Amino acid sequence: MNRLDIKTRVTILNMLVEGAPMRSISRITGVSINTVTKLLEDAGKACAAYHDTTVVNVAAKHVECDEIWSFCYSKEKNVAAAKAVPEGAGDVWTWTAIDRDSKMILAFEVGDRSSATAIEFMNDLRARLSNRVQLTTDGRKAYLEAVEGAFGGDVDYAMLVKLYGDTTGQKGHEKKYSPAECTGARKELISGYPVKEMVSTSHVERQNMTMRMGMRRFTRLTNGFSKKLENHLHMLSLYFVHYNFVRRHKSLRMTPAMAAGVAKELHDMDWLVALIDAAAPKPGPRGPYKKRGL
Repeated sequence: MNRLDIKTRVTILNMLVEGAPMRSISRITGVSINTVTKLLEDAGKACAAYHDTTVVNVAAKHVECDEIWSFCYSKEKNVAAAKAVPEGAGDVWTWTAIDRDSKMILAFEVGDRSSATAIEFMNDLRARLSNRVQLTTDGRKAYLEAVEGAFGGDVDYAMLVKLYGDTTGQKGHEKKYSPAECTGARKELISGYPVKEMVSTSHVERQNMTMRMGMRRFTRLTNGFSKKLENHLHMLSLYFVHYNFVRRHKSLRMTPAMAAGVAKELHDMDWLVALIDAAAPKPGPRGPYKKRGL
């Protein structure tokens, strides 16, 4: 099987994590769109496996959680009228947990905004921590049951409930494209002994903005949204491993994984390509050669 050279694969992966559209990548690199898609699939699978086995026993102190919206194939309200709807079409929520101090993405979950997804997300987060943490989420009720089930009493948990102003006075286009004005926030101490001054979701919300800038699939009001849920998951896995292990954080001057003590050295895209190659299935033995017609 023919394989792209390392330089070309590094270029494609760099463009993917910088938010370039896949067809633009195909035109710039002279590689077919199917080859770009196949590389994304291989990278996503390898990165998901690496995250699962490597981001464990993290000694974090302050963890912030939030959800970010996107959609696959079509928005939820248009799914019923759409033709040939693939599995997973509609609104897609990505739940993320970030270590406030190291800026490392500890856990992520893709699904809807239900309690079931919140429970899976919190169970995964708890399994990756090595100690008691102070946890902050927004005011979604789904978090209450999920945090209780995953952590029990072994967490200092608080909610930051944001208060929004009235939007009835805005005109149609202003109401559609401009979010409601945040008029304040209320800190609610839920369990344990959270330090009130440390109750915040600013870091995870800033990470949400970084995700929208770094992944074409999250860009609003474009046709760059995911058409297949599988590719959406592959891109997220690639993005998070690149963010944690390859991308040097500007203020920390190291990668988040290094700051969290999960990695000892700075990795590059060549390392990520090697990770993909190591995870690829080894080719089996070829069968006996037969001449045509015999």
